[in-house]
Amino acid sequence: MNRLLIVLGLTIFAALTARADDGSDLWLPPDRARAGMETLDIARAEVEGIGDVEFHVSADVLPGVTGPDGYTITRQNGKTVISAVSPVGVLYGAYHLQRLVRTGGVPPESVIRESPRYDLRLLNHWDNLDGTVERGYAGHSLWQWDELPGTLSPRYRQYARANASVGINGTVLNNVNATPLILRTDYLHKVKALADVFRPYGIKVYLSVNFSSPVLLGGLDTSDPLDAGVAAWWAEKADEIYGLIPDFGGFLVKANSEGQPGPQDYGRTHSDGANMLARALAPHGGIVMWRAFVYDPDSDDRARQAYDEFIGLDGRFDGNVILQVKNGPIDFQPREPFNPLFGAMERTRLMVEFQITQEYLGHSVQLAYLAPLYKECLDADTYAHGRGSTVAAVTDGTMSGYRPSAIAGVANIGLDANWTGHHFAQANWYCFGRLAWDHTLSSGQIAEEWLRMTFTGDDGFVEPVKRMMLASREAVVDYMMPLGLHHIFAEGHHYGPEPWYKQAVRPDWSSVYYHRADSTGIGFDRTSAGSNSTGQYFPPLREIFDDPSLCPDNLLLWFHRLPWDYRMANGDTLWDNLCLRYQAGVDAAREFQKIWDSIEGKIDRERFLHVQSRLRRQASDAVWWRDACLLYFQTHSGMPFPPGMERPVHDLDELKQIRLDLKHHN
Repeated sequence: MNRLLIVLGLTIFAALTARADDGSDLWLPPDRARAGMETLDIARAEVEGIGDVEFHVSADVLPGVTGPDGYTITRQNGKTVISAVSPVGVLYGAYHLQRLVRTGGVPPESVIRESPRYDLRLLNHWDNLDGTVERGYAGHSLWQWDELPGTLSPRYRQYARANASVGINGTVLNNVNATPLILRTDYLHKVKALADVFRPYGIKVYLSVNFSSPVLLGGLDTSDPLDAGVAAWWAEKADEIYGLIPDFGGFLVKANSEGQPGPQDYGRTHSDGANMLARALAPHGGIVMWRAFVYDPDSDDRARQAYDEFIGLDGRFDGNVILQVKNGPIDFQPREPFNPLFGAMERTRLMVEFQITQEYLGHSVQLAYLAPLYKECLDADTYAHGRGSTVAAVTDGTMSGYRPSAIAGVANIGLDANWTGHHFAQANWYCFGRLAWDHTLSSGQIAEEWLRMTFTGDDGFVEPVKRMMLASREAVVDYMMPLGLHHIFAEGHHYGPEPWYKQAVRPDWSSVYYHRADSTGIGFDRTSAGSNSTGQYFPPLREIFDDPSLCPDNLLLWFHRLPWDYRMANGDTLWDNLCLRYQAGVDAAREFQKIWDSIEGKIDRERFLHVQSRLRRQASDAVWWRDACLLYFQTHSGMPFPPGMERPVHDLDELKQIRLDLKHHN
C-alpha cells in the first residue's frame, strides 16, 4: 500500500509540474517579491520556504571573498547564513542558495565563497526607439518608450530579476547604431524610470550614444573631440544624466564603423574620441566602452582590421575607457579564432563582447547552446605572457590588474512570452550570465542547472537533453560552415546559405570574399604568404596557424587556401572531409529530433511541442545548408561525393531562387 501511495503521489506531482507553460517564468520559481521592495526584502522573498536563512551585511572583509558583489553561504547552528559587504551581494547569495536547493541541495555544514570573475557583467540591447530590435528574433523591444515614464510594464522588474539571478549587473538599453534622441531630456526621464526599477536588483543602466550628438541634438557646428565646445557639451550632458540617475553606468560607443560617425571624421583617433567622452563622465564615476568593431571596405583582409587600427593606440586611452572587442576578428561567426587584440594591448583595458542573439546561428529557429562557444574563446590561450595567458585571464583583471574588468553579451530578449523566441535560447542568456560570474564553470554544469530549474529534475530528461545541448553548437558549425569556413550566409538577414553571393555593394559583404572557392581550391590565405593575419598572434600560435599540417582542422580554411585534393591528417582529401563534416551536421540535427521525441511526457506539452516543431525545422534546414553549399562548391571542385554522404535532395538552381520571408523566422 505504501508503495502504491508513493507511486500515486509521484504521478500526481508529475501531472502538476507538467502544466501548460509558455516559458515566461524562465528558470525562476514564482516571484514572491513586490514592486517597490528594497534589495534585502527581495532577497528574503527569494529564499522564502527554503528554511531558516539569515542575512549579514557588514563592511568587514569576508575571508576568500572580493568586491561588493561577493558573498559567503555558511551553516551555523542549524541556520543558513548569507554574508556580504553589500545588500546586492546578499541578493546574489540568495539566488545562489535558491539555485543550489533547486538543483540538488546544499551539502551539510558546507562553506561557499563566491566572487564574480568580472566586475561589470552587461547585456547590450540592440533595441531601437521605435520598438524594433536589430538582430532581434523574439518580438519587439521590451522598452515601451511611448508609455514611459508614466507606465511601467511588470516585465521590467521580471527582466531585472532574471538578470540578477545569474549575476548580470548592467544593461545598455539601446542599439549601438544609436540615435541622438536617447540623450534628449524627455528620454532621459524615461531612462531614469527604468533605472529606478532595476536598482534594487543591482543593475545599472548604460546608454549607447551617437558621436555626432553635439551637432544633431545640441545644434553645434562640429563634433570634433578636440573642440572645447564639444567637450563642454558632453560634460553638461553628463551632469544632466547623473542629476537624474546618480548611479548611471556610462556610455557605449560605436564610432567610424559601418557608417557611424566618429572622431576620424575630424582627423582624430579613436583614443581622442573615447578620452573626450571619458573625461565628461569621470567626475561621476562613469565609464566609456569603446567598440573595436571596425573594418575598411578597401582592406585586403577584414580579419586584420581591428588589430591594425587599434594596436598603435595601446596605452593612449584614459583609465575609465574600456575597449570592447568582439570575441573573434570578423563578426560573431559560428566559429572564429579569438581576436588577436586580446593579450596584444597590454596597456589598455579590454572587455569581451559575445553575441547571445543568434544572428549567425539560426536566429530563434535553431537550437545552438552557446556556452561551448563562449568557453572556447575565454579558455583560448593567447600566449601573451607564456602559457596560461587565456583570453579570460587577460580580460578579467587576473593578469593586468585593471579594474573594473568587464564582459558584455548582445541580448536575445524581446516581447515574446518566452522572452527569447525559442525556449532553448533562454539557456544562452542564462549561460552568459553564469560565465560572466564564473568563467571556470563547465558548459555541462551550466546546462544541467538550467535544465533542472527550467523544466524538470528528472534524470531521464536531463541527461539526454544535456547531451543534445552540448552537441548543438558543433552540429550547427558542421552543417553550416565546417573546417574554418565563415560568413557564407544569405545576404542581409544572415539566415540560410548563400555561398554564391557576390553582388554586394562592397566585397567584404559578399560570401565569395571569404571562401574564395574556384577550380584550384578553397579558403582564405591568412598565412605569412597571404594577408599575414597569423602574424597578429603570439608564438607559438602564429607558427601553428601558419602551417596547414599544424593548424587545427576546425580553423583550417580560416587561415589557409588549399587545393581540393589536399590530404588531411586522416588521409582523406579536403573535399571528402568537407562533405562528411556537412553530413555529420545533418546527422546530428536528426539525432536531436529523436532525443527530444524520446522525452515526451516528461515536461509540459506546450513547450514540448514548441521545441519539437523547431527541431524538425532545424533538421530540414541542415539538409538545405548541406545541399546548397556542397552543390555549389562541387561546381568548382569537380569531385564526386564520397561514400558515407547522402546525395543531395535539392537542385542547385532551385536553391539559388529561394528568397526568405524573415517574418516567418522572427
